[in-house]
Amino acid sequence: MEGFEVNKKSFVVLSSVLALSIAGCSSSTENPDNGGGTSPAKTVSLKIGLPGAYDVTKKEIIDGFIAKNPNIKVEVQDAPWGDFVAKIATQIAGNTTPDVWLQENAVILGYGKRGVAQDLSAYIQRDLKEADYIPGLFAAKTPEGKVWGVPHGINPIALAYNKKAFTDAGVQLPTDNWTYNDLIEASKKMTKAGSDGKPASFGFIGSSSITQGWFPWIKQAGGQALDSTLTKSMFNDPKTITGLKQLAEGIKQGYFTNNDFLKANGGEVQTFATGKAAMYFLQYSNQVTMNKSFPDADWDVVKIPKGVDGKRYVPMVTNSWLISSKAKQEVKDAAWEFLKYYLGEEAQTILANSGAALPVKKSAMQAVEKMSGKPANKKAFTDGIAEGGVTLDENASWNEWRGAAQPIINDIVVNFNISAEEGVKQIHEKVQTVLDNNK
Repeated sequence: MEGFEVNKKSFVVLSSVLALSIAGCSSSTENPDNGGGTSPAKTVSLKIGLPGAYDVTKKEIIDGFIAKNPNIKVEVQDAPWGDFVAKIATQIAGNTTPDVWLQENAVILGYGKRGVAQDLSAYIQRDLKEADYIPGLFAAKTPEGKVWGVPHGINPIALAYNKKAFTDAGVQLPTDNWTYNDLIEASKKMTKAGSDGKPASFGFIGSSSITQGWFPWIKQAGGQALDSTLTKSMFNDPKTITGLKQLAEGIKQGYFTNNDFLKANGGEVQTFATGKAAMYFLQYSNQVTMNKSFPDADWDVVKIPKGVDGKRYVPMVTNSWLISSKAKQEVKDAAWEFLKYYLGEEAQTILANSGAALPVKKSAMQAVEKMSGKPANKKAFTDGIAEGGVTLDENASWNEWRGAAQPIINDIVVNFNISAEEGVKQIHEKVQTVLDNNK
């Protein structure tokens, strides 16, 4: 799933143990699984799994939790993301998983269905004030009300624009009031050919990916991938077809970038940073790469444009923490103490300052808006998700149905060897089959 850019090469699994052995303390902890009773707090061992290690989860957060919970003996099991994902499948089969770990949100939803993840709804209702958090807190909530995880961080998109490209073209800068038609018209004006007659720069990066490509385009047109129950395909909705056609036409007619141009110019971020594409649906975490690799680029962001209904739809990528359903109750409670700390002011502020993802706690979100550095208009992200944050229609079979849809979407918007009308018929049939098989 798109989100964190982590090293997925194969390395030897790293493992580090952080331990504090202190006599049990005398406080008590409520147990939401036994009717709200209490049980004495005592020294408990807790295994925390960290795919991507401290490159993804800040060490300050782990250290802060240990310092505040001397009765919890913490063992950190870390590894590069790809190694961790490969190993966790074996651990699940052998019932040897960490007690709490994070993965892609859609994977967590699948774990919930399989009985691997603990339902956290009772913990959340007992210990958290929902008003203190953005709706993204419930990215792993099912239509039935189960909550299989809580966010490690939120990565929304906004419309990034290269100021120099706009100035050179004499086109007014984007605003929060833009529609997708405004984006299309500006893209046409800003696409330039070189002396050889071939495109030298484009108005917009036409991505074929789900988060920065076809999903926002179908949403803005009034379409959707799945219905509200996440059990029925909506790919054959005429509005979904309209959104795909707009994306495909922009790429085919040459005012959005094509894949060949992106490959030749170092990928999406570099193409945008160097002004060879004036606009880009930038994912929040990409700002880290922009600022590190292209510190001199003159750019900023506005909210993603409004859809045909006047509303804004902001796709959010989420990785989520889960608690193993197989852990003993006292260990589940210790794991929840970690997640509660992670969702608290201290840890959420550390996350906010990292720039790698947005926090879900509103007070920490306000801290993001005050941070210096590019982009200057960070409210394009924070206000954007408050106004129109949406998940990517994730459910337990998300990876499977998306895998069935993507090759055909590529044929529509990349290869142009099938029309949007014909393509969505195939997508609809394949996706519905996946959904039916996973009921």
